[in-house]
Amino acid sequence: MVKPILKWAGGKRQLLEDIESLFPKDYKSHSFHEPMFGGGAVTFRIEPQEGTINDINSRLMRFYEVVKNKPEELIDENRSHSYKNEEDDFYEARKEFNRPVRGEELDKVREASLLIYLNRNCFNGLYRENSNGKFNVPFGDYSNPDWVRKEQIRNCSKVLQKLEILNDDFKYILEKTDADDLVYFDPPYQPVSETADFTQYSKEDFDFEEQKRLRDTCIKLHEKGVFFVLSNSWAKPVRELYEKVEEFEINRVSANRDISSNADTRGPVYEILVTNIPVDLQRGKNQKKLHKFTENLES
Repeated sequence: MVKPILKWAGGKRQLLEDIESLFPKDYKSHSFHEPMFGGGAVTFRIEPQEGTINDINSRLMRFYEVVKNKPEELIDENRSHSYKNEEDDFYEARKEFNRPVRGEELDKVREASLLIYLNRNCFNGLYRENSNGKFNVPFGDYSNPDWVRKEQIRNCSKVLQKLEILNDDFKYILEKTDADDLVYFDPPYQPVSETADFTQYSKEDFDFEEQKRLRDTCIKLHEKGVFFVLSNSWAKPVRELYEKVEEFEINRVSANRDISSNADTRGPVYEILVTNIPVDLQRGKNQKKLHKFTENLES
């Protein structure tokens, strides 16, 4: 199992066994696709032999292209830049990261290095952009963050050699998959309340209409014979979306989330795992931990 390079809000490291338990028993023989990649914990855990990764965040996908194609240059850049684990340095690095304007881009290796530095030093490892596409997360004040990440970069680079990297709408998956392919969706979570903290990590918002469009994409994948697993919050509107599809299985799992700025609201929360993979094909190692729902869901 390869460790991800980046910290990522809503990352799936706690739920990896639960997610993997829903995969087909022979999942390593399937092409694997992750259309909402983020930190990529699932892909890096299972090390697929072929498939795609994708995210609508263009800077994130450029980062993974650098990891794939120029890992040693990235490690050297991480070692050599002058920014330290200090608040003034953090805001200077954030300013440099946000500086490019239309028709002007940072060198891709430099941009990738800044992204790691900011990710390892910002509050909660959060990636968030304002409406102008500018990274705006504040300093996190960690005691000893590692932003060189040489072991993780080299290991992740090996995994990415076998995968196509895309920067597209998640609907690309309808064209890129064949029957028996396996897809894992990790969308921005539907807020469980009107005051929930965080739903957006790029300037393109992911609202409930997008959640419905994602559900419809899952239906189309099912009709193609493509397997999928999807995670989301245990929000009633989301549960109702997937409950309406008879062929889908709904599971409830528990995870600790610490993205909230209010420490009193952090802690265990319920999340949903949805799949169209028949139970008799699932790996099932962790099935006893999953709460399955086959009838109308209660709040």
